[in-house]
Amino acid sequence: MTAEKNRNISNTFRQLSKRLFGFIKQRVGSTEDAEDILQDVFYQFAGNPEPIEQASAWLYKVARNRITDSYRKKKMPLADDVLNSTIAEEEGFNWKEMMLPAEDNPETEYLRSIFWEELQQALDELPATQRDVFLQTEIDGMAFREIAAQTGEPVATLISRKRYAVLHLRERLRVLRDELLNY
Repeated sequence: MTAEKNRNISNTFRQLSKRLFGFIKQRVGSTEDAEDILQDVFYQFAGNPEPIEQASAWLYKVARNRITDSYRKKKMPLADDVLNSTIAEEEGFNWKEMMLPAEDNPETEYLRSIFWEELQQALDELPATQRDVFLQTEIDGMAFREIAAQTGEPVATLISRKRYAVLHLRERLRVLRDELLNY
């Protein structure tokens, strides 16, 4: 690695690491996961042989992809909450069957990637307070009382925020489902 490239990587890290860490942490909820993702992003940045003209945009894009990958690795712990809609079951469309089939093939992998991209976009649309409560309860497995103790917010407020998040996510996934069914 050339000295100039080392300086560029160091300068980029100094300039962007705190903001990028904050961006990641908002979306994953856990400091440890955010640190791991940040490390992966900069490791990929340092190891990239191609010149990167828009380093900031490139880093944020890679971070989004890593965040999406981290949701995928969790094996959809939020499936019961978001994907099990009585309306969906009445219509004969079950997200869990589609997303967690017994066999993997290119079609199911493609559908999963579409689902995770849509879910990430829907999560990004939520107000931070709703997204945080949803991720803390569903991804991190925290109890509402635990979150209330940390934030000072009443449990009822946290439950309400999660409810609004779930309603938004269901609606967004309903749109995706309709598109897939009508394709």
